[in-house]
Order: sequence, then structure tokens, then C-alpha cells
Amino acid sequence: MAGAIASRMSFSSLKRKQPKTFTVRIVTMDAEMEFNCEVKKQILDEKIYCPPEASVLLASYAVQAKYGDYDPSVHKRGFLAQEELLPKRVINLYQMTPEMWEERITAWYAEHRGRARDEAEMEYLKIAQDLEMYGVNYFAIRNKKGTELLLGVDALGLHIYDPENRLTPKISFPWNEIRNISYSDKEFTIKPLDKKIDVFKFNSSKLRVNKLILQLCIGNHDLFMRRRKADSLEVQQMKAQAREEKARKQMERQRLAREKQMREEAERTRDELERRLLQMKEEATMANEALMRSEETADLLAEKAQITEEEAKLLAQKAAEAEQEMQRIKATAIRTEEEKRLMEQKVLEAEVLALKMAEESERRAKEADQLKQDLQEAREAERRAKQKLLEIATKPTYPPMNPIPAPLPPDIPSFNLIGDSLSFDFKDTDMKRLSMEIEKEKVEYMEKSKHLQEQLNELKTEIEALKLKERETALDILHNENSDRGGSSKHNTIKKPQAQGRRPICI
Repeated sequence: MAGAIASRMSFSSLKRKQPKTFTVRIVTMDAEMEFNCEVKKQILDEKIYCPPEASVLLASYAVQAKYGDYDPSVHKRGFLAQEELLPKRVINLYQMTPEMWEERITAWYAEHRGRARDEAEMEYLKIAQDLEMYGVNYFAIRNKKGTELLLGVDALGLHIYDPENRLTPKISFPWNEIRNISYSDKEFTIKPLDKKIDVFKFNSSKLRVNKLILQLCIGNHDLFMRRRKADSLEVQQMKAQAREEKARKQMERQRLAREKQMREEAERTRDELERRLLQMKEEATMANEALMRSEETADLLAEKAQITEEEAKLLAQKAAEAEQEMQRIKATAIRTEEEKRLMEQKVLEAEVLALKMAEESERRAKEADQLKQDLQEAREAERRAKQKLLEIATKPTYPPMNPIPAPLPPDIPSFNLIGDSLSFDFKDTDMKRLSMEIEKEKVEYMEKSKHLQEQLNELKTEIEALKLKERETALDILHNENSDRGGSSKHNTIKKPQAQGRRPICI
């Protein structure tokens, strides 16, 4: 009796503490960061199961939130060596070095450019909330047959699990399909909205466990209903202010991004101009050197041509002297035969010598002509080099630059407490409309997560060949089986049986 009075007093005070008007909780950045760190810690400690490909994506958003935009000149290879980003189970499951994991995390990290810290943390939570074990509170229970089961309470509803499989519920009760939940001593009762479905009852180990379960149900159902009700004027104003602040921050980020881009373009233009100036200086130096070599070559060729011309003149003079000597010898009368023979021999030798000298003179003359032609070509090359040097000297150093662009609602559920029992009724507040809104939310969620799923599947396929099958845990095997069956999870097992008449629940 004393326990019943204490229970009644406790829940009566709980009921009085329920607010009568809708209030908005303003979460500070420190609170958000603390909550995000807590979720990250639970994932790394493996209290929340996370598939390998999702772990890499979450790690990339954690890096974006900590380091900001990716910069190859700053975030060099090995900058994540001291960071704890992946669960040890994931690291041990694949034959991959820390460098390989860092490469894949960095590849996604680079795609998050432009996201602010709060946006990266919000994306982290959006992905984390889709994990099967996220936000689920588990309680050990027994059904009527004494079979051990697990009860999971989260923002979507109540879920019944096998103790060996915390990923896929055996049956789920969405909040919009529950009419009443109550407990009497250690027995807990769930009454579905559809009267054709049997009432589900289970036993917990202690009375206080039932009290805790009921409190969690009340809180989650309250939040579930609040999210689907029309916002009050105060909330609408706050949301409008939040949207304006978000738009202002977005414009500020865009302005900073434009300024950064303009600065980078100016630096690239400056570097390009410096490079072109250096190139033009090198070309001018090479042209001067070529001009000097051409002048030296022209001087040498001119000197050689002069020497050859003088040699040709000397040979011509000697040929003339030889001709005169021959004429003189012919004019001299040789009286004796011996003298005549000697004279003929000398004449023959003189003719041969004259012939040779004539050939040599002709060869020298040709060589002189060739040297003159080379001299003309050298002077022509010198003229072209001077002209090119003049063009480089008069060419503008800097090209024209383009301008750089530069309360709670009045329909709060009621409590009924009799003895050691407590009952919590969910009022029927247009459940058809609520169900339609839920289906609409599911369709929108599926459309938004399509691209994300494609990314995750791509990474999963890429690292699948490096997986060590013998190191898979029981949760890994269950997750893979769920994926093979089409992704069975708490999100898509919230469906009731479709048989006609009274439909029993068998677990």
C-alpha cells in the first residue's frame, strides 16, 4: 500500500510538471557540440553499431567540423595519423593500412568544401540518426511464455528485439498506431490503435523498470506529436529568424568565398605575369647571345674570305709568271738534241705546273665565292637577330589584365493510476492525417538519402575485396543479412500484419 501511494505521488507530480504551453528549447553551440561528441564516442566505443562505409563518411564530416575546408597545402599526408575516427572493429575488419583509410576519408573530406562547422556537425547527426541502434533504449523483458526478449524505446515507437539481434526488430509499434500503454506491478501492456490486433503484454524484472519505460514512452510520444503539429506563432517567428540568420551566414560565407577566390585568382595572375616576365628576360638574354655569336661568326668569315681572296690573287700571279717563263723558254733556241729534250721536258713540267696552278687558282676562287656567300648569310642572320631583339625590347612586359570580379497542446494524454498500476492513453488526434504525414516524410527522406546511399555503396564495393571474413562480428553478419534482404531495419519494420479478422502477435 505504501508503494502504491509512493507511485501515485510520483506520477501525480510528474503530471503536474507537464507544461501547458508549447515551449522552444534553445540549444547552445556548446550543448550541440557536447551532444555530437557523445554520439561520436558511442559510435567509436561500438555502443552504436555503424557499418564500415558509413563510418568513413561520418569520419569525413568529423574532420570537416574540426579542420574546416580541405587545403592540400596545409592538410598534407599523415595529418590524421593521431586522430581517432573509426571504430577498432572496422579497422581490424579490413587489410588496410592507416594511410589507406586516411586517403578514403580525405577523398570525402575534400567534397565537403564550403560547409561551416555547425553544418558539418548537423550532417554527422543526420547520418548517425539513421543507424539501427541510434537513440534506442533497450530493456530486458519476458513474454507470456517466459521467452527472453528486448524492448527498444526510441523516437519512432516501441520495438521488440531478439536478445541476439539488436539491429532488426521482430515487431514494431509506431507511436501513431498505439492507443494506450499501461503497467500493473511488473506487467506492461501495449494496446494498438487497431482493435483487430491483440494486446501485447510482457513482464519486466522490477516495478521501477516499468516506471522508467512509461516515462520514456511519454517523452518520446510527446516529441513525436510535437514534431507533427503546426508551429505556434512564436515558433514560426523563431524559425523565420533562424532562416534569416542562416541566409545571412550563407551570404557571408559566399562573400568570403568570392573574396578568397578573387585573391587566389589575383595571386595566380601575378605568378603568371612573373613567370612570363622571367621567360621574356630569358628570351632576350638568349637573343643577345645569339646576336653576339652571329657578329663573331660574321667577322671570322669576313677575315677568312679576305685571306682566301689574297691567296687566289697570289696564285694567279704565280700562274702568270709561269706562263711568261714558258714563253721565254720557248723563245730560246735549243741547239742540241739533249738541250731540246731537256727543254721539252721543262716545257712539259712547266705546262703541268701551270695546269695545277690554274686548277688551284680556280679552286681558291670557288672557295672565295663560297666564303662571300657565307658572309652574306651571317650578316642576314645578324640582321634577323637584331630585329628580334628590337621586337623583344619594344614588346609590352605586362599584358592588359581583365578586371577581377573582384503548451504542450491541450490534447495532452491523460494518466489513470489505480493501486500499483498506471495507464497512459494516447488520444485519437486525427491519426489518418498523421499517418499520411509520416508517409510523406518517408518519401522525402528516401529521396534525400538516395545520393548518400550511392556513395556508401560505392565505398563498400571498393573496400569489399580487402575484408577479412573471419573477423566479422555478429552485428556485421546481421547487418549484411539485412542489406541482402533489402535493408530490413527499425525504419521499415514499422508495419502491422495484413491478415483479416483478429490478428494475433506471435513472438
